[in-house]
Parts: sequence; structure tokens; C-alpha cells
Amino acid sequence: MTTVGKESQGGAGSPAGADPRRWLALTVLAAMQFMLVMDITVVNVALPDIQSDLGFSHGGLAWVVNAYVLVAGGFLLLGGRLADMFGRRRMFMVGVLVFGVSSAVCGAATESWMLVASRFVQGLGEALAGPAALGLIPVLFSDRKERMRALGIWGGLSAVAGSVGSVVGGAVTDLVSWRWIFFINVPIAVAALIMVGRVMSEKAVARDGRRLDAVGAVTATTGLAAVVYGLLQAADHPWGSGRVLLPLLGGIALLVFMVVWEARTEDPMIPLRFFGNRTRVTTNVVTVAIFAAFFTYMFLFTLYVQQVHDYSPMKTGLAYIPLTVTALVGAGVSTVLMPRVGVKAVMATAFLGGAVALFVAAAGFAPDASFVSGFMPGLLLFGFCNGLAYPALINGALHEVTGQDSGLASGVQTAMQQVGAALGLATLVPFAFRYAGDHIEDGTLPQVAQTDGYALAFRIGAGVLAAGALFILALLEKVDAEMRDPIAEAAEAATGQAAAEPTATGAAR
Repeated sequence: MTTVGKESQGGAGSPAGADPRRWLALTVLAAMQFMLVMDITVVNVALPDIQSDLGFSHGGLAWVVNAYVLVAGGFLLLGGRLADMFGRRRMFMVGVLVFGVSSAVCGAATESWMLVASRFVQGLGEALAGPAALGLIPVLFSDRKERMRALGIWGGLSAVAGSVGSVVGGAVTDLVSWRWIFFINVPIAVAALIMVGRVMSEKAVARDGRRLDAVGAVTATTGLAAVVYGLLQAADHPWGSGRVLLPLLGGIALLVFMVVWEARTEDPMIPLRFFGNRTRVTTNVVTVAIFAAFFTYMFLFTLYVQQVHDYSPMKTGLAYIPLTVTALVGAGVSTVLMPRVGVKAVMATAFLGGAVALFVAAAGFAPDASFVSGFMPGLLLFGFCNGLAYPALINGALHEVTGQDSGLASGVQTAMQQVGAALGLATLVPFAFRYAGDHIEDGTLPQVAQTDGYALAFRIGAGVLAAGALFILALLEKVDAEMRDPIAEAAEAATGQAAAEPTATGAAR
């Protein structure tokens, strides 16, 4: 057996051949991912102030959020494949640079069109940096147990970032200005660019050097963007209208054409074998469900406390602290439990718990509800279950993915998150609005109608999560622990290290 020094092992007790800087590299990557996820929700609380300062119309204001979601959702698959082809560290740095510059322009915007255009570019930065960063984790952590832990930390921080965005957005908007919700991104991006070159040396396994499949890239990107756009339009227009159906059906048609093309071309952008793993496919499907429920909850809770209970932006942000704290606790519990009971058990428990949490949240909604007895039980339980779910989702999405496809796997998972967010905003949120509008017309007090509509949307979301839990129990694989790990083997081959014995496969058990 080959003897390796402490440095090559990455420290005492570290796997042979491990990069000694891998945990510091994870810190840099996770900090940037935290900012990317936070930027989806950080603007929500600040929207009234943004509308007042820049003169947005009601319809135009929605594009402060939609522009980011649309471009990020549309370009994530392409971003993931570009990272596999040209190097993940390189694409991560390009994405961070694009994101940082566009954030500065967002904060300095003097016209409404300037802010929306900059948000489009921010979404592109996220689509390039996000999959590349997540795709670097399997390369940095070739040991199965370390990788599961690293992915758990990553998923946990992503879960917390979504709720922290509302806290930060409310505090910064009230204490300073809405512009600083964008300006604070700039020093983080600069620090990431400086640090990444010092703590990360990308291995050969992180790059395959293949040519870009132009047809696959165009159809996948355009198709996804069209589907997300159609879903976003459904928030303001009937499902049968041309504004919804044309982009939605056109996007689906493009994605179907992409599948046919990828099956026939010799060098596909998205190899169809990637979708042959049942655990990965199941995980990506249920990701849509939980992100639809999460973003629906965040959006409607914000409106509820501001419109029904007259909360200020600061008070709204502070109201999310219980959810933020329990999300962090749930993520820690998930990271500890996954190696012991497996991803399947953790994920199913999180989804069932999330369904119960939404029922509890709906029961606590009332025009005269107090924070402690009315709002807090739902916030605490839903935060914990989301924190429990996200590390398991990340592990399931990267289960048994090869080293050369980890960027693609990351892009698919992140794209499903964006599609889920758009689907929730396009279905559950308009349903709540229409329910409230119909009952106001029938003579119901506006506050009562709004409360009932929001609570009904939560109960529907609970049903979606319960169905997702059954889907997980029925379809998520139980993996033989003696099978070899493709990522570990690829990393060993790239560093010249021979595996002394078989390593266990990923997380799903």
C-alpha cells in the first residue's frame, strides 16, 4: 500500500490524495452560493420601495424578480455543461465576475429598465457560477463520506439562504436603502474571485474538452426559458390565454426536439444516459414540488403580514428569523442523519413534515392572529423541514454521477429549483389571489378573504408535498453499499491514486 504524507492526505485522518485546501475551498464556494440563492428572495421585501423610487408600474415591478428567475432557469443546463467542458473553476470565476458587476449596476440603477436589464444579467451570472460551484464539490471530495458531508453543508446553506434573504432585505431596506441589497454582493464577489485561485486547483477530471453541441444548447436553453416564461405569465393571465400557452407549449416542443436530437447526435450536450439513474430523476422531479411550496409560502407570508397585519419591511424580515434558525438546525440534522439512515428516509421525512407544516401554517392564519400562537408554529416547523430536505436533495441529484457529468447534474438540479419556484408563483399564488378576489366580490371583508385564500394555497401545497413523499418512497432507489463510486474512481484516476478497496456509493440508501 502506498504511503502518503500528511500534506497529500489533507491532514490527519483525511483520505489519501485529498486536497488539503478542500474545506477552505468549500467555504468560498458555499459563501458565493449563499449569495446567489439569497438574491432570489432578498428583493421581495424591498419591492414597494423600489417601485416608489424608480417609478415601476405594477406589472413591470414583477420583472425585478422574474428577470432573474427567467434567465437563471433558462441557462442553467447550458452553464452546467459549459463547466464540464471548459473547466468548473474557470466558469465559476466568469459567473462570479458577471454577477458582481451586474449587482453593482442594479444598486446604481436610476431607471426601471436599467434595474430589470441588470437583473437579467445577474441571472446569467447565477447560471454560470451555480452549477460550476456545485460541480466542483465531487472533484474536491472524492471520499464518499466527506462528499456527503460537504453536499449536506452546501444544501443546508442553500436552504437557509432563501429565508435569510427576507431578513436581510427587510433590515437593509429600512435601515439604509434598497440599493444596498445589491451593493453588498460586490465585496463578496471580489473576495470569492481573489480566494478561489488560492484555495482551488481544478483536477483533470473536471474537464472533458468536448465540442459544444450547438443545437442541443440552443434548444435546451430556449426551451427552458420559454417554459419558465410561460409559467411566470400564468401568474397574471388565464392559463388558456396566448400569453401563457404559446411560450409554454413552444418551450415543451423545443425540449422534446432536444431529446430527439440528443438521442441521435454523436456528441450530445446532455447524454440521455444521464437520466437512466432512477434516484437522480426522482430527486429532480420532487425538487420542483418542494421549491414550488417554499416560494409560495415565502411570497404569501410576506404579503399576509404586510397587508393583513400592517408589518413594516423591517418587521417582516425579522418575522422570518424563526424559520431561518430552524432551517439551519434542520440542515445540520440532515447532514448527521444521511450517512446513518440514507437519503431516502431523510428526504421522505422532510417532505411529509413539510406537508404537516403547511397545514399548521394555514391553521394559524387569521386576521387577528398573534405572532407567537398564530405564525410561529408554521415558521418553525416549515423551516426545519426545508432545512432537512435540501442536503438530501443535493445528494440525490448527484448520486452516482460521473466526474465528467457533475456540472450537468448540478445544472439540472438547479434548473429544477428555478422551475419549481416559477411553478409555485404561477399556480398556487394566482389561485390564492383569485379565491380572495371572488370572495371580496361576494361581500367578504378583504382581510378575511385574503387570509382564507392564502391558507387554502398552503393546504394545496401540503398536498403536493405529501404526494412528493409517496413518490420518494415508491421510486427512490436503495443502493447496494458495496458498489463502486464513479466519482471517487474518476478522481483517483485523475490524481494517479489507485483505489485500495471499493468505496461505497453515494448517499441514497
